[in-house]
Amino acid sequence: MARNVLNPAAKDLGTTSAPAPNPVADQQAALVEAITGHGGAPVAPRPNRPFANRPHVKSPVAGGEQGGPSGSDIPTISRQAAPVMTSQQRVMADTLNAVNRVDELEEQLRSGHAIVDLDPAVIDASFVPDRMAPSEEAHRELVQAIKADGQIVPILVRPHPVEQGRYQVAYGHRRLRAVTELGMKVRAVVRELTDEQLVVAQGQENNARTNLSFIEKARFAMQLEQRGFRRDVIMQALCVDRPRVSQMIKFASSIPIELINAIGPAPGIGRRKWEDFAALITKGNVDKARHAIERAENSGRDSDAKFEAAYKALTTKADIARPEVWTAPDGARFARYTETDEKFTLTIDRKLSPRFGKFLVSRLEQLYNEFQAADKE
Repeated sequence: MARNVLNPAAKDLGTTSAPAPNPVADQQAALVEAITGHGGAPVAPRPNRPFANRPHVKSPVAGGEQGGPSGSDIPTISRQAAPVMTSQQRVMADTLNAVNRVDELEEQLRSGHAIVDLDPAVIDASFVPDRMAPSEEAHRELVQAIKADGQIVPILVRPHPVEQGRYQVAYGHRRLRAVTELGMKVRAVVRELTDEQLVVAQGQENNARTNLSFIEKARFAMQLEQRGFRRDVIMQALCVDRPRVSQMIKFASSIPIELINAIGPAPGIGRRKWEDFAALITKGNVDKARHAIERAENSGRDSDAKFEAAYKALTTKADIARPEVWTAPDGARFARYTETDEKFTLTIDRKLSPRFGKFLVSRLEQLYNEFQAADKE
């Protein structure tokens, strides 16, 4: 008679007095005991879980400018490479992970990590700006992205330290501006932050996104120093060491702040060229750089182009201005003038016309009024 392979005879197992080893059942029993604290008994309701019945909080998905490290702001689960395991072991591991996820989410909710909708009108900017004005093109792209997909990643705010009922941004200024323009409420994580915690969160978020330009970082470090923050706080905010912070502050302090603000973020200009530019600046040529920036801005040039215009103005040797001669109707040539980017100079030869210079000065007011009237036409 054929052997029944699905139900072998007792003699095939060698004994009928002891059951065959069952490692899967042993592992499952160990899992139940680890979770419940006792083997086989029903799992009792877990105490002290005030958020167990709250609606599920959806975690934002990073992407685009809206993205960036939501890190400590949003419930996330760290993932580590796991060893190869059987299907039963994988089921048990997933069960334990699910328990851990619930605990982590509840702890973050208790810590004030919940996402809320706020009226942009009650939110103020950070007290230390790190970003300069972005390009209008980049702003329009962000507005369109939020209009199409909504605000995916929340901003981080704190209750305003002075004004009751208001908030202050740690990071997310661009998202706040775009949402305000769209007439929407802004999704935000509200957290109690000290001034030091705010600037660290602000700096680290932008540093992780790697889209702050060199001059924005140096300017941010200098402003934190001027506000009295310790060097270790500035190091933590920018994720750099102490020598690098010192270099940034020294560099940013060597350029007049009005030139930095006039040029803007200059995302395409790196550290070396900014340092070369700083070495070129003197008290005598600041106006020359400023005029070059103004001309570039009036021509609709972007931030990089404004930097290049200022840099070129300081590295190009000025042509020697040659005087032009003014000839009077009677042929007298007693007036000469020179014109440069910065000044217009008129010289009267007193040997040829001793009194014309004083006469000209006495008529300057009348001449200026005539000039203004003609300029308005």
